[in-house]
Amino acid sequence: MKSDITVCVSADGKLEIPAEIENQLKPGDRYQVIVTADKIVFEKVKGGFDWEEWERRVEAANPDPDQLTTEEICEIVREVRREKRSQTEP
Repeated sequence: MKSDITVCVSADGKLEIPAEIENQLKPGDRYQVIVTADKIVFEKVKGGFDWEEWERRVEAANPDPDQLTTEEICEIVREVRREKRSQTEP
């Protein structure tokens, strides 16, 4: 079902959802909101977590300029383990 419904934003910045939309929302349902320069799309998320969609988004995103190397991650793990050992030792 597709329909065009005008939605307003209140003075305090809250989205005012018309009753005809609110009545269709069910507790536990999940929705995705996509915002672009000229439109906002509100879509129901089907099923659980979509790994393929997540992978597409990760591949499309810019690489993290501060991404840790494997060696840096290993060193952090070692430090945490040392701290835990020192806290448990008498």
